[in-house]
Amino acid sequence: MDAKMINPFINATTHVLQTMAFVTSKAGKPYLKQDDVARGDVTGVIGITGETNGTIAVTFDEGSILKIVSNMFGEEMKELNHEIADAVGELTNMISGQARRELETMGKIFEAAIPSVITGKNHAITHYTDGPKIAIPFTTEGGNFTIEVCMER
Repeated sequence: MDAKMINPFINATTHVLQTMAFVTSKAGKPYLKQDDVARGDVTGVIGITGETNGTIAVTFDEGSILKIVSNMFGEEMKELNHEIADAVGELTNMISGQARRELETMGKIFEAAIPSVITGKNHAITHYTDGPKIAIPFTTEGGNFTIEVCMER
């Protein structure tokens, strides 16, 4: 997968978290993910179609998502619950939308489905395409999260 296709997801993630939750996130080095095990406790997954087909997954560890959603809601969130899951779905949707707008400026048009959310320790993330799974780890003050981008070849 072309690195130019990954940068919009990094840019969108840092922008969405900064503007919606006042959380600074730092991207780590992208890597090729070989398994389907989530690197956190709650994941938003969204399918995309258009230029090519693929999926985007955003997996947060408990500490990072509790801090992010606490900032978004203006009240301390202490446990993973349906409000957290709803927020993860909305964050996934916002990150996808922002990334797709940046991709559109590059002439690459995508549409997105409605996000789904998966929770639980060691849950699986199923990407419905056979392309490479590029994972980008992020760090925040509250914890870590990972973005996965998987697109057909």
